[in-house]
Amino acid sequence: MRVGVVQLSSTLETERNLSVAAGLIENAGRSGARLVVLPEVFNRRGESARVREQAEELEGASLGWAAEQARAQRLWLVAGSIAEQAGTACHNTSCLFSPEGERVAVYRKIHLFDVDIPGAVAKESAHVTAGGELVVSQVEGCPVGLTVCYDLRFPELYRRLTLLGARMITVPSAFTERTGRDHWEVLLRARAIENQVFVLAPNQFGTTAGTPTSYGRSMIIDPWGTVLAQAGDGESLILADLDFARQAEVRSRLPSLQHRRPDLYAWPDPIAEG
Repeated sequence: MRVGVVQLSSTLETERNLSVAAGLIENAGRSGARLVVLPEVFNRRGESARVREQAEELEGASLGWAAEQARAQRLWLVAGSIAEQAGTACHNTSCLFSPEGERVAVYRKIHLFDVDIPGAVAKESAHVTAGGELVVSQVEGCPVGLTVCYDLRFPELYRRLTLLGARMITVPSAFTERTGRDHWEVLLRARAIENQVFVLAPNQFGTTAGTPTSYGRSMIIDPWGTVLAQAGDGESLILADLDFARQAEVRSRLPSLQHRRPDLYAWPDPIAEG
């Protein structure tokens, strides 16, 4: 299966962001991609303190645009994430659309980015409500797990998605430059290797108002941890062909998923218990 990952430098101007993304999605379709993944907050990035007032419902304009892109190009599309208005709550939400433009999966980010690192200060939970459901859907018969950005730092999530059947996992992100230069590739490759899954990780690049600078370096990684494609600076499309037969071979020859000892892994959580 050929897949495409789109790297954007989204701004506060939604119309501009969607126009750039549309061109890259069209290029992916022309190149034979069956699945395309957009980055986190693809439709609007910046002014995080105003995220609630800028949020859209699932039936809003940005996801309506995403449905139309999937339908027009006849491909599967992970609409990175948007700020979703859901009653009184605001979620950071990723959606999967079919080639018919049907919304087939909705994932609301469960780990919120609350950090105090110079160059990467953020408190996502001040404006966003965490989701509470893991999501594995299907793309042409292949199970795909949905995650968003900061989720990447929680290996338990990726292992659980794998045990639920995921053979590829998407990680739409606005991963910061400050943390990305040290952690982005290491964490992505680790999640791929330890779970023997394909990882599709589109990232934002550059700086916009009211948000930390994003690192870029979007990647597609195979179950052996090999980087199949990597973006440079700026807005771009990267493509790779996923070999599921090779994945099956890796899992057969190095059956680490079968060697787990879950009977020994259940332990009290001293951090959660204080």
